Amino acid sequence: MAANPNVSTASSPKQQYLATYELECGKTLRVLQAYPKDKSELRPHPKAKTARELAFTFAAEQGLSLKGLTTGLDWSQPPQFPKPPDTLDEAIAAFDGGHRKMLEVVKGIPEEKLLSETLVFPKGPGQMGDFPKMQFLWMLLSDQIHHRGQFSVYLRMADGKVPSIYGPSLDEPWM
Repeated sequence: MAANPNVSTASSPKQQYLATYELECGKTLRVLQAYPKDKSELRPHPKAKTARELAFTFAAEQGLSLKGLTTGLDWSQPPQFPKPPDTLDEAIAAFDGGHRKMLEVVKGIPEEKLLSETLVFPKGPGQMGDFPKMQFLWMLLSDQIHHRGQFSVYLRMADGKVPSIYGPSLDEPWM
């Protein structure tokens, strides 16, 4: 029986995270690149972000991850996400660059530190708590997957072709 390319055979928690991070970022990049550039200001609801702003969320969260892993997070003041770039292409490039930087940083941290060191992060409305760094990474990767789902809805609304993510899509059937 052939190995399933979607299942990690990595041997350590750090290797499992890196393999999954690489796989999920590749899927996210495909969804971002499929978006029609001329519809980057699509806002499906007055309270919603534009597609360009939502696309930049991926890069902003990578920045949050990097800060949490390196300098730590300062909660003495409300966090300020960086202003989104002016174009969708710039937002996609920021995500791609952040992806490469995340791989470099995570690879450079000893696994024991990822498993034993903690950082303070919101656990719910008005609640802060300690998160092991590895759990923090998984949580933000899960959030990337969540926002990718949102973005795939924007993609469909913009008449773009939705690539397969976890299986065939209407626009990318497997058979």
